[in-house]
Amino acid sequence: MVLDDDIRGQLMQYLQLMEGDVIIRVSAGSDEVSKDMLALVNELAGMSGHIRIEHVTLPRTPSFTVNRVGEDTGIAFAGVPLGHEFTSLVLALLQVSGRTPKLDETVIRQIKSLDGDYHFETYVSLSCHNCPDVVQALNAMSILNPRITHTMIDGAAYKAEVEAKNVMAVPTVYLNGELFESGRMSVSDILAKLGSTPDAAEFANRDPYDVLVLGGGPAGASAAIYSARKGIRTGIVAERFGGQVLDTLGIENFISVKYTEGPKFAAHLEEHVRHYNVDIISSQRAKQLRKGDLVEVELENGAVLRSKALIIATGARWRTLGVPGEAELKNKGVAYCPHCDGPLFQDKHVAVIGGGNSGIEAAIDLAGIARHVTVLEFLPELKADDVLQKRLFSLANVTVLTNVETKEITGGDKVDGITYAERSSGEIKHIELDGVFVQIGLVPNTDWLGDVVERTRIGEIVVDNRGATNVPGVFAAGDCTNAPYKQIIISMGSGATAALGAFDYLIRT
Repeated sequence: MVLDDDIRGQLMQYLQLMEGDVIIRVSAGSDEVSKDMLALVNELAGMSGHIRIEHVTLPRTPSFTVNRVGEDTGIAFAGVPLGHEFTSLVLALLQVSGRTPKLDETVIRQIKSLDGDYHFETYVSLSCHNCPDVVQALNAMSILNPRITHTMIDGAAYKAEVEAKNVMAVPTVYLNGELFESGRMSVSDILAKLGSTPDAAEFANRDPYDVLVLGGGPAGASAAIYSARKGIRTGIVAERFGGQVLDTLGIENFISVKYTEGPKFAAHLEEHVRHYNVDIISSQRAKQLRKGDLVEVELENGAVLRSKALIIATGARWRTLGVPGEAELKNKGVAYCPHCDGPLFQDKHVAVIGGGNSGIEAAIDLAGIARHVTVLEFLPELKADDVLQKRLFSLANVTVLTNVETKEITGGDKVDGITYAERSSGEIKHIELDGVFVQIGLVPNTDWLGDVVERTRIGEIVVDNRGATNVPGVFAAGDCTNAPYKQIIISMGSGATAALGAFDYLIRT
């Protein structure tokens, strides 16, 4: 058996939700991946009378497709979709069987109206927690539009193909044989790149909110829930639920939950928000803030939302080095997510920039995959917790360089090295390597505010102990503020504080 007893028990419950018959067409050889794939699909068929297996020849072997009876839905899995991609397989089975993908009606209309033939291929690693978002989005699009097809390709099972296409980051998506995009994407992101965006008229004529929340991370979700529980009209603009949490693999410090993972945690956030009467505006981003009698927020699609009070919880993003070669070689050896892209650097030499907790955790993880890991830290000493440092220095294939300044990431089609300076002497040195993982902290997502709201020199929104900014009726919470500690549990608390502060403001005004 491929699946353990716990997963089998959960899967049995999900498969009972299938609404119609599904045919899995399998193309298998005599290799080990084919054997594992056959074992998986046969196990699935043995658990549901709705699943039937057919053996065929497909463009890739090993691979299989998930189809309705008499219809090719265009969904294929090249490899064995276990790990983080197992959920993608389960959803494909349910949706092909007849369960409609959970998407806004506006988005469904956009997908169905796409005119053209779109054949997508997504290269993934099974340890990547960002990849399922893209796989599931493109699978859903394939189900809704017969002119769209999608194949998930496990890079570990198709190493030669990955190397031939020089894929150095996952997820990497090809469209009709040409590179489309790398990195996490939502359905709305994909549609926007295809030139299909929701009309601003979709958001016109909405009554003003009592509280409008910008951001779907821990702070934004908490603020929306606390506001909705007060019985006031609440809206939330969430480009993606979870925010930065989606880029976090293991979470071990959320009190009362010993361990969870970022994508799972983000899904629970969204589920909790949807439990309340909150108007959710998905996959949209704020562009401009204006304050008059009401607060007005203009979105990037041109729509304008109005509210009596606003809570900004737009979070933060990875900080970049800003050195020559970084932008040019992004996804060509320059990466920001060791969990996602690490498997692509098996038996290679990589560098990690940053000696804080995230950098040292990345180095430890990569040391189990790469041939050698070099850590570069700007300060004279590492900043990571002692327990992490002890683990790092116990590893034989790790070199730590402190008091060094990264000057350039070098390469042509892909990274081939890094140039740095010894800060004590000024001496310039170069290391030949295959990849660079940048782990130097976060930058608040507040550039769009301009001078409307007071911010610190590094862009953090200045708030008081109630979450209020210098603009009456405008509050802020989470990693986009000047709160001293950037933690999930602290962001949630600040979201609740901002919501209560906004409610108090509404009562008094």
